[in-house]
Amino acid sequence: MSKTIFEKIIAREIPAQIVYEDELVCAFRDVNPQAPTHVLIVPKQPIPRIGEAQPADEKTIGHLLLKAAEVAAQLGLQQTGYRLVFNHGRDAGESVPHLHCHILGGRKMAWPPG
Repeated sequence: MSKTIFEKIIAREIPAQIVYEDELVCAFRDVNPQAPTHVLIVPKQPIPRIGEAQPADEKTIGHLLLKAAEVAAQLGLQQTGYRLVFNHGRDAGESVPHLHCHILGGRKMAWPPG
């Protein structure tokens, strides 16, 4: 099976503006930002989507969420707020079958979204 664009970014096969990385996750700026600050944080181990995660993925997903909050703070979003978004499936807007969390901030967000 071919690599997803996120796997290629993690492997440095295509460029990205990486803002955080450790042994489990990689965070980088979205190339099509939907907010002034729009970063994706992805697990290095490919998990297709949240609905397909397994019990063995619990540590990775928990780590991803904690690091998403740290990255948001590092990007200066702690005071004004930010939104974390996971999409599952086409109707939700998923375009890459590799679990990822959008960190969105830098503007007031409406509710309900889309």
